[in-house]
Amino acid sequence: MEICPKCGLPMQACVCEQIVKSTQKINITLEKKKYGKIVTIIAGFDKGIDIKKIAKGLKNELACGGTFHENSVELQGDHSKKVKAALIKLGFSEDSISN
Repeated sequence: MEICPKCGLPMQACVCEQIVKSTQKINITLEKKKYGKIVTIIAGFDKGIDIKKIAKGLKNELACGGTFHENSVELQGDHSKKVKAALIKLGFSEDSISN
C-alpha cells in the first residue's frame, strides 16, 4: 500500500489534490496561433496538480485536441464558453476560474 508523502494517508484516500484545486486561481484566455488558428489557454495550475490528467479530461469532455505545458493547458479551438463547466466537473471551484 502506497502512502502519500504530503498528508500521510493511503493514496486511495489522499486529499492533497482536492485541497490544491480549491485554493488556486485559473485564467482562461484565447490566443491566435500560426495560420490564424485559435487556441484556448487555461493557465494558473499549481505544481501539486497532475496537468497531464487535467488536459486529458478536458480534451475528452470537449472533444478536441490539445497539449499541456508546465502550468497550462492548450486546447485547439474556441472553448471559452464550455471550458468553465468542464473544469467544475473535474473538481475545481467556480470561484477560482476567471475568463
